[in-house]
This record gives sequence, structure tokens and C-alpha cells, in this order.
Amino acid sequence: MFSDIGALELVALVVLAVLVFGPDKLPKVIQDVSRFIRKVRDFSDSAKEDIRSELGPEFKDFEFEDLNPKTFLRKQMEGNEDLKELKELRGSFDLKKEMNDVADAVHNRETAPAAVNGSAAAGTPDLLKKQDKPDTGERPPYDSDAT
Repeated sequence: MFSDIGALELVALVVLAVLVFGPDKLPKVIQDVSRFIRKVRDFSDSAKEDIRSELGPEFKDFEFEDLNPKTFLRKQMEGNEDLKELKELRGSFDLKKEMNDVADAVHNRETAPAAVNGSAAAGTPDLLKKQDKPDTGERPPYDSDAT
């Protein structure tokens, strides 16, 4: 519970508690706080058990930490063998080639064979290369989707 509190911080909390409550009332305050924490834990445990009993026997291993989306996804991804197939499929997919094929289809061009170095097809501009800046007198092209 207090694993992230260092020794110096713990000493500062004790000194602050002694100054605020005084040495004569401090043991009673500690007992009251520990009793309150114990009651909250008991209430929480009984609520969890009630929910598990209402859900039925198929949810006996249900953990409330699984309701956190990150924890749920991490647990589901740990033993999943389909991820290997997905990674293989992802490695075989060439986005640049697919984009060029779509651009060719949109412009009604025949698909030319790819160049030897793996760059874009002949006659097809490489959309990922940096475009030259227009002269200072020219206005940049208007992009209606960007506005």
C-alpha cells in the first residue's frame, strides 16, 4: 500500500502526525484509522463476494482489476497464438505498393512493374518523398480537406 513512500517521507509524516495530534492522542488516532481501513477492506471484500455469487459459477475467477481496459487487453494478448499470424501478415503487406496501385486505379492507369530498387512504379510519383517547395511568388495548392 505504501510501497512508493521513502524513509524520509515516512519520518516526515510521523513528525507531522505528532505535531498535529500530539503524543497523547496519537495512539488512539492510529487505532481509529486502522479500524476504519479494516472496515473498508471488509466491506469491499464482501461486496466483491456478493457480486461473484450473483454472477454465477462461471465467473468465480473474475477479478475486478480486469475491468481496467489495459489489464484486460494484456491478459487477452499474453497467450494468444493468433498474434504470430497477424505479425506475419503485417510483414508481408507492402503499403507503398498498395497505395500506388490505388492511385493507378483512381487515375485509370495500367500498373507498371516496380523498379529494381523497390521504389515506386515508373511514371508514378512517390507520395512519401519530400516535395519541392513552390517559388515564393506561387501560392501553395489549396487542400479542401485540410480546412
